[in-house]
Amino acid sequence: MSLYINIKDMIYANLAKAAAEAQKAGELTFESLPNYVLEEPREKQHGDWATNLAMVLTKQARKAPRDIANILIKYLDTEGTFITSSEIAGPGFINFRLDPSWLTGVIPEVLNLEADYGKVNLGQGKRVQVEFVSANPTGLLHMGNARGAALGDSLASLLAMAGYEVSREFYINDAGNQIHNFALSLEARYLQLMGQDVPFPEGGYHGEDLIDTVKGLIEKVGNKYLNVEEDLRREFLVRYALEEKLTSIRETLTDMGVHYDCWFSEQSLHDSGFVKDTMEKLEQQGYIYEKEGAQWLKSTLFGDEKDEVVVRGNGTPTYFAADIAYHRNKFDRGFDRVINIWGADHHGHVARMKGAMSALGYDPENLQIILMQLVRLIQNGEVVRMSKRSGQYITLRELMDEVGKDAARFFFIMRDPDSTVEFDLDLAKAESSDNPVYYVQYAHARLCSILRQAAEQGYNTAGIPQEGDLKRLQSNEERELLKKIAELPNEIEVAARLTEPHRLARYVLDLAGLFHSFYNSQRVLVDEEGLREARLGLVRSTKQVLANVLGILGVTAPERM
Repeated sequence: MSLYINIKDMIYANLAKAAAEAQKAGELTFESLPNYVLEEPREKQHGDWATNLAMVLTKQARKAPRDIANILIKYLDTEGTFITSSEIAGPGFINFRLDPSWLTGVIPEVLNLEADYGKVNLGQGKRVQVEFVSANPTGLLHMGNARGAALGDSLASLLAMAGYEVSREFYINDAGNQIHNFALSLEARYLQLMGQDVPFPEGGYHGEDLIDTVKGLIEKVGNKYLNVEEDLRREFLVRYALEEKLTSIRETLTDMGVHYDCWFSEQSLHDSGFVKDTMEKLEQQGYIYEKEGAQWLKSTLFGDEKDEVVVRGNGTPTYFAADIAYHRNKFDRGFDRVINIWGADHHGHVARMKGAMSALGYDPENLQIILMQLVRLIQNGEVVRMSKRSGQYITLRELMDEVGKDAARFFFIMRDPDSTVEFDLDLAKAESSDNPVYYVQYAHARLCSILRQAAEQGYNTAGIPQEGDLKRLQSNEERELLKKIAELPNEIEVAARLTEPHRLARYVLDLAGLFHSFYNSQRVLVDEEGLREARLGLVRSTKQVLANVLGILGVTAPERM
């Protein structure tokens, strides 16, 4: 248990005890304590912690919030909580001020735990699968995929830090109509490049990368597949192209720092009969009916405007049918919780998928779907629309070549997924404090520089400073930095509970800002040994926390810049 969370939990417990004592004395009436919050006020003058307990008790207690607050303070035992004063604010908030001496324990905690500092046991080992990107293997990864990669990978790392057993998964859409269109597109390009005048299929894939794929194929096999049966030619072309595209996707994501535990094939669900078996189970449960030769899922029962076809009249399952089977397969593999990251254009698919899981006997609350809004790339103040490589969109590879992996990841993770991202290329490349990733990385490099200078001067840069020395960290800049460091375990817990890794981007920006303020106001390598030891401990702790959080976000923590 971290120092920060331990103090917070003690205050929670003592507030509950105070309410119980007031109830016993007949001064408060309630059946049970409602949910309430204990949090840091936005304005520093309001103290270190604030609670709304008095305000949410008004309905049961039938008293004014400020009167309830007075009663709670009267019975509050502050022993061991570091609370030095309590005051009532506004309509009935209770604000607490803490003795800053609690901060002296933060540095030993960080230096002892090192890379494990910030870990919490929210997940208690529960198995969680995070499925993200899952791009069609018919083209190159684009900006939307890039955002999904940054979000999914960071979320998986965050959940692992919060005590979950996490598995990252990529769903390969290697079956269905899109693969049929892919085959027709490849065939047309192959025949055209072999000198035949054939039309390009309607709904085909127009990217320049497809032409490159076929050119590479021709270099290997020449006209071998020019005069063979269409089915054989298309099968070969698809098999070759899928292998190449998936290799490219893997390599691109690896270069972005994203590694998967499982690459799951959609085709395997059909080959194993799992899709058919899933549809039969739904039919047995009364959720499927026949109409016009097709099989329909009663998705209106789950909030859809109309029922959905799951098996076409020709007996071919739809993509939706395969997707239902895939999600059933996830839960059958023993995951306690399944998280999908989808584009916002899939919002209509959420309710019906949750409903299908409920129909199959799974708790739909264990399926969480995070929707991402669009990405707009900005350069020279204007939206960048086209890519030479794909012919339609800016690719992830082009983006990383332009700004690097770290900027790509950090810029995408800074915003709530429900917000549209405007990715400013010029800002992402700027070596200035205006560039958020540069600002944070520069803080880490500066911390490393201080420690190098200390070592060169023969000062101790290892071990844990004495408690008496740590008490000398009394400036506002030192205390604010210590407090922010102490908050990390709680921030990890909150971010994991809300599945909001963007909170950590905000946290690390705040931490970097507080360090820069400390650096500009306080000299670290002072002559006074005790103070120097304490400040070096603060520098080492700040460096460790920056590295830990950047690691979750998949961003490099450089030692020099």
